[in-house]
Amino acid sequence: MAIAEVTVIPIGTATTSLSVYVAEMQKVLANQQGISYQLTSMSTIIEGQLEDVWKAISALHEAPFLSGAQRVSTSVKIDDRRDKASSSEQKLQSVRARLQ
Repeated sequence: MAIAEVTVIPIGTATTSLSVYVAEMQKVLANQQGISYQLTSMSTIIEGQLEDVWKAISALHEAPFLSGAQRVSTSVKIDDRRDKASSSEQKLQSVRARLQ
């Protein structure tokens, strides 16, 4: 399973606030098949099979254009572990266990 951290930034918007765009992108994610996702204060975490994750990232990148943005910058980090099952929660649990 792939875990991706995605940050999508519309550029040249009418205001410095981006929450309207972020809300629209979360609606786009809700319609994606084969993924789970979590909004954070700085990005969105997407989990699923790599093909489904890429489809979701593509849809996220397009969303601000559909809302009127003329330029979009998207940053992606992917952790694609294939030797055993992995998830964001599993990664956090592993660190918490080492802290105890």
